[in-house]
This record gives sequence, structure tokens and C-alpha cells, in this order.
Amino acid sequence: MKRLIQLVLTFFGVYVGFIVVFDVLLEHAVIPSSLLMMYMFFVGAGVFMVFTFTEESMNELTAPIKALVEDPSKKMIRNVVFLLVPLAVGSYAYAKMIPNFEAPLELRTIHPAPPSSVKAYGKRYDLMTLENPYRKFEKEDPEKFKKYVKEGGMVYVKNCQYCHGDKLDGRGPYAEGLNPTPLNFQDVGTIAQLQEAYLFWRITTGGPGLPAEATPWLSAMPVWKDFLTEEEVWKVILFLYDYTGQRPRSWESE
Repeated sequence: MKRLIQLVLTFFGVYVGFIVVFDVLLEHAVIPSSLLMMYMFFVGAGVFMVFTFTEESMNELTAPIKALVEDPSKKMIRNVVFLLVPLAVGSYAYAKMIPNFEAPLELRTIHPAPPSSVKAYGKRYDLMTLENPYRKFEKEDPEKFKKYVKEGGMVYVKNCQYCHGDKLDGRGPYAEGLNPTPLNFQDVGTIAQLQEAYLFWRITTGGPGLPAEATPWLSAMPVWKDFLTEEEVWKVILFLYDYTGQRPRSWESE
């Protein structure tokens, strides 16, 4: 019996280890259930081979199982086990197969409702009144505006194109490894529908900045305020609109 308990504890110890590694050490990374099942299959096979390496250990491991099945004095325990095991397996299968009538997550990850304000760079910004400080140069000083757009393009190429693509179409070299895939800024349903303040919020706070009440949102966007300056964020926003030929929405135009 001791050998069997050791096997079960080892198996579930490894399972808990996987959960801890992905949830704590890798900062709440989500491991697909199919991948976890594959890991645990190989772990189970390996543990079983170790615990049955010799004929003696094999007999020690299977002795409690044989006793449960063959010993008349264990009839009551045997009936309970034979009842609970099918129920547990059936409940698990039912939970996995029951239809989910919620809308697919991908339909709810494009434009989550923004908060009224956002904290970044040691300041708090009111998203209702926040404007791109470089947008005014589009009319006041076109040459300076072009310079800022070019600088924003350089920031984009160094940091953003790996996911959003050279053509801002969401087809960067890393895009296929993300779920959902990065936004296609060329699509009129993305940045063309948004204010620049919204982009500032999404870029600076990334996926972790999405509202808790809107869970579950899916986003692999990094928290760019940890890597880019405020000026770089505003300039890259200029570049996004300039390259796609779109105009940011504003309160005046709505």
C-alpha cells in the first residue's frame, strides 16, 4: 500500500509543480490543457516504469489493487471504489464536453472599454481630455510633423513590427505564435475607430492594463511604458495613423 501511495503522491506532486511553474514563476502564463495532459501522460508512464522496475516492486505496487478486487472482506470498499471512479470519469467528461454558449473571446478583445484615467510615467492622465501633444504640428509645422512621424516609425520597427508586421497588418514574424493574433491596423475597424488617447492607454499599459471587470480579455501586448518613453509612444501613434492613411477619432468629429 505504501508503494501505491508513493506513486500517486509523486504523480500529483509533478502536476502541482507544473501549475506552480506556469502560474508563479512564469507570471500566470497559461498552459494549454492538451499540452498539460501530454506532459502528465509521459510523467505517469515514467513514474510507473520507475515504480515497477523490479518484480518485487511490481508485486508491492499491485498487491493493494489485487486485494481490493479479490479479497471478499473488502467488498464494501470495492463497491464504493467501483461506483466513485466511473462517476468521477463521467463528471470530468461531461464538464469537458458541455457546450459553451458564451461568445468567443476573440470577439471581445478588440476594443475593451477604457478606464476614465490611466497612470503612467509617474502621472495620471484623463483619457477623456488627453490629446497627442505632437498632433498640432500636422498643421502648425508640417516639416516637424514629418520628423516626428519618421521617429515614430523607427520606434515601431525596433519594437512593434515583430508582432504587428512591416505593413501594420498584424502579420509579423511572431504573430502566428500569439492567440489572438495581433491587430491589423490596416483594418478600418481598428485604429480608425479610436481616439489617440485610447491607443496611448493600450500601448502604455498593455495586456496587464486591461480592466478586471472585462475579464477574460486576451492580449499579449507588453507594458510598453516600461520600455518606451512617453514621447516615443506618442510618436509611434502618429506613425500608425500616417502609415495606414487613417485619421484618429476626436470629440469634435463625433
